[in-house]
Amino acid sequence: MKTKPNNVILACYFTGVYDVNRNQILADNDFSKIESWAAPMAAQKILGIVFHNSLTDETCQLHTNKYLQFIKVELDSNYSPNVYRYFLYNTYLQNNKVDNVFITDSTDVVALQNPFIQPLFTNNNQAIFCGDEPQILNNPWMDSHSKHLRSVINNYAAYEEKHKNSTLLNCGIVGGSFTIMQFFLDKICQIHRQYNSNNKTAYTGDMGAFNYLLRTQFNDNIIHGQPVNTIFKAYENERLDCWFAHK
Repeated sequence: MKTKPNNVILACYFTGVYDVNRNQILADNDFSKIESWAAPMAAQKILGIVFHNSLTDETCQLHTNKYLQFIKVELDSNYSPNVYRYFLYNTYLQNNKVDNVFITDSTDVVALQNPFIQPLFTNNNQAIFCGDEPQILNNPWMDSHSKHLRSVINNYAAYEEKHKNSTLLNCGIVGGSFTIMQFFLDKICQIHRQYNSNNKTAYTGDMGAFNYLLRTQFNDNIIHGQPVNTIFKAYENERLDCWFAHK
């Protein structure tokens, strides 16, 4: 089923590789892990597109409908899956002109409302909207996960110092207008291509690159936290005042 959507939510579901969110290797062809992401799309009348590497044709055909589509892709071993997704999204936007787009995690994010019709979204077409966490950038987890990028990006340590008390932004939810998201994806891919393809540490650099890019190039136009997302890891899936629940 081919459509030309005005608004779309993109997500990835990769199996056979280590899932950093669930701390396990997900089984092939298991739609149940993304069912809670996919189910609200029809209710909210949003087109959701899942990039995947192992769902069978039969599984995709069974669940494809007006509001859910699947795109099969091959992974690139030069990047971790949660980094490589940005390259897939960037290619998608290069080939598909939409009005607005969100990209989210697929196994722990649920759309509680249609974000694209919210006045906060429609009245801020130069903003980038993203999730956040109830802690600051300067925390032990981020310190470890930023080790590689800190060693290869000249102003990375200076950015960390400047924004050490800023709210930690979460890359599991990010969206905006086509123009904003195209710029964001171009820049995040450039960072990963230039600085992260040779990352030999145990940390992917995903959150590090995300916070670095948003704080250095989008800081005056970031809208994060409520009502974009519920409190991270508070499991507030019943809230109706936020656009997305993130764990």
